[in-house]
Amino acid sequence: MNIGIVCYPTHGGSGVVATELGSALADTGHNVHVISYAMPFRFQAYRHNLSYHEVEVTAYPLFRYPPYDLALAGRIMEVVDQYGLDLIHVHYAIPHAVSALLAREMLGQDGKNIRIITTLHGTDITIIAQQKEFQRITAFGIEHSDAVTSVSDELKGRVLDVLGERKRPIEVIPNFIDTQRFTPGCCADKRRELAKPDEKIIMHVSNFRELKRTREIIHAFAKYSQKQRSRLVMVGDGPDLGACRDLALELKLRDRVTFVGTYDAIWELLPQADLFVLASEYESFGLSALEAMACGVPTLTTNAGGLPEVVKEGETGLMFNVGDINALAAAMSRMLGDDALRAKMGAAARERAVSVFAKEKILPQWHAFYKKVLS
Repeated sequence: MNIGIVCYPTHGGSGVVATELGSALADTGHNVHVISYAMPFRFQAYRHNLSYHEVEVTAYPLFRYPPYDLALAGRIMEVVDQYGLDLIHVHYAIPHAVSALLAREMLGQDGKNIRIITTLHGTDITIIAQQKEFQRITAFGIEHSDAVTSVSDELKGRVLDVLGERKRPIEVIPNFIDTQRFTPGCCADKRRELAKPDEKIIMHVSNFRELKRTREIIHAFAKYSQKQRSRLVMVGDGPDLGACRDLALELKLRDRVTFVGTYDAIWELLPQADLFVLASEYESFGLSALEAMACGVPTLTTNAGGLPEVVKEGETGLMFNVGDINALAAAMSRMLGDDALRAKMGAAARERAVSVFAKEKILPQWHAFYKKVLS
């Protein structure tokens, strides 16, 4: 198959999933063309059967904001024309599905057999909650796609709640993980760069948006860290990073909290953690939690969104209610104070990642889904 994949290139679950899917499909012999405004951060250049096509947006005095959606439609059309794509798999309905539909329309008869698959990652729906004017255009992108998937059952239900029953059914195909790359014991030399030998490591990875509630993690750590020597390692960058730094200083945690910044090879850092924490207000899936689980690290997460479909409460980690800082601090204390419990949950986390979410388990679902859509 000749497959086009349209995604955002930024650090975030959708870009990671789209890029990893493209690489996996290329490895199995398909020709994959990734289309975005910048090279996705996990894109592996110079791979056989895998190409990147940049969307160039030219500033023009008439436009206050350069029209990315139109530039994207034009680029999709060019790639289809040049490489004869069989299907276009877009990640997010806005603007990617709408741009792909416009590209197909512009191709006329040459585009009538091209199939468009839209995968929903969550932001499509949370955007509607904030700006209702996007509801009809999101519904349009979903209805006119040839097939639609979501990354969790919870997200599928949320879509139906917000947009109503759709003529276009939504199939759930969860995110996957490369369990050969994300594995326990990797890069042990990194641990001494992150913490002192007698410190336990609590790790968080995100894009530091308000939705991630990163400051609550620091507040909980301040309560817990009085009881045991430990270090909070915060990985990533984003709008709330400055506020997190200020809070760490205010709570006199400057020597106990490390801000790593953006780190692309996150599989090198996660195995060094004793515990992974995600305090998000909402996660449609929770890819970073799955990556930690694959590295044999038990997780503390909120019970929000699709996270309970990934993390098994009491088996692979512990869950708490959104905003419950005391419960998070208590969970930190319980997990890091019990080495046997932590080891047991870490092993169960690895087993769940391998048996349920490994690339080898999920990729055949995509192959079968693509064939069904093309037929």
